[in-house]
Amino acid sequence: MMMTNDDVLREAQEKGVKFIRLQFTDIFGILKNVAITIEQLEKALDGQLMFDGSSIEGFARIEESDMYLRPDPNTFVVFPWRPKEGGVARLICDVYNPDGSSFGGCPRSALRNVLKEASDLGYTLNVGPELEFFLFHTDPEGRPTTVTHDKAGYFDLTPVDLGENARRDMVLTLEQMGYEIEASHHEVAPGQHEIDFKYSDALDIADKIATFRFVVRTIAQHHGLHATFMPKPIFGINGSGMHSNQSLFKDGKNAFYDPNDSLGLSEIAYYYIAGLMKHARSFTAITNPTINSFKRLVPGYEAPCYIAWSGRNRSPLIRIPAKRGSSTRIELRSPDPSCNPYLALAVQLKAGLDGIKNKLTPPSAVDLNIYAMTEEERAKLNIGSLPGSLKEALDELAQAPVIQEALGSHIYHRFFEAKMEEWDSFRVSVSQWELDRYLALY
Repeated sequence: MMMTNDDVLREAQEKGVKFIRLQFTDIFGILKNVAITIEQLEKALDGQLMFDGSSIEGFARIEESDMYLRPDPNTFVVFPWRPKEGGVARLICDVYNPDGSSFGGCPRSALRNVLKEASDLGYTLNVGPELEFFLFHTDPEGRPTTVTHDKAGYFDLTPVDLGENARRDMVLTLEQMGYEIEASHHEVAPGQHEIDFKYSDALDIADKIATFRFVVRTIAQHHGLHATFMPKPIFGINGSGMHSNQSLFKDGKNAFYDPNDSLGLSEIAYYYIAGLMKHARSFTAITNPTINSFKRLVPGYEAPCYIAWSGRNRSPLIRIPAKRGSSTRIELRSPDPSCNPYLALAVQLKAGLDGIKNKLTPPSAVDLNIYAMTEEERAKLNIGSLPGSLKEALDELAQAPVIQEALGSHIYHRFFEAKMEEWDSFRVSVSQWELDRYLALY
């Protein structure tokens, strides 16, 4: 149901809301808040609230710092963990320039632009994400550690899984906030969890991912735990991914389904797969945007590092889950939960649309275990690899006009500069591994 500004004002009054957090993300996907009181809500809904954009990472220079927040009434929700008296709600906002034009550094607007491109071709994008995270103990000062709270394994139940109470509270809280939770379970690694929610249109899902990370961390704190979406917090065990299940719909029908195809996939689905594969190396900087992301994308830990697709196999980049008909979908397995969800979905859709527009053909499916292949065997099948480092991924992004266009000039240049700084900082730092390896030896 679409909400109007009047609906928001009425619901806020009825639910005793006293404070509203106007939320948006910086270009790295970090959630930002401008807190207002109920008295300012009407003014905020009219898009009249200004904030200083120069203080937000990657947003604006000092001389162009005035920004306006324009709340999306459909994102209004009351935080269930706050007191009923003087309750707290939130609205997610788009960021605008003083002249009323959309701000080029707003990630939500970047996604809107690519969704409009899809809409002009008659398509809407549905996405179902699978977010994994770790729950760790905190030290006596409340700082996060990497000590896990359990020794459980995949799908284990209590009494082994001590994080189950925290996870149950997360699920209940998310449901109160309008999420339809489809699955919640312990993952492969100790302390690792996954909560999956029902697919929806891409903009709604990007909002839900940003909110999900915030809610999970908040509820973990209430249990004396620290939740992290860092892709690979512990060496030697599985990292955390954010598999992205996606399907295009046209005229109310799933455009990826064709009952007459041997795999039940339409031409459009094959074009879309080919587009994702063509641009996978260049959008990896966006879907896997940290130094640590590339510690997850290595063979042996179930994370995909090879650019291939399959209807059966879990080792390639793209998997086609078994369901067909209206549930036909493509699962991209490389993204991780440290990404900016708006930008990550924008670049994936842009890549798929490029495949459709240019009628790209994917290579043959690979139904063998790619991890078990030699380098020669992979080369014979033309199976490429994702970038091995953030620097390699940024180099690919620098050569990719299609993906840069999805981001827009402002976001691309600010993101690229900031990530190159991050790489340089990492490159010159001396790690514990180097000290352990070389200090005594040389």
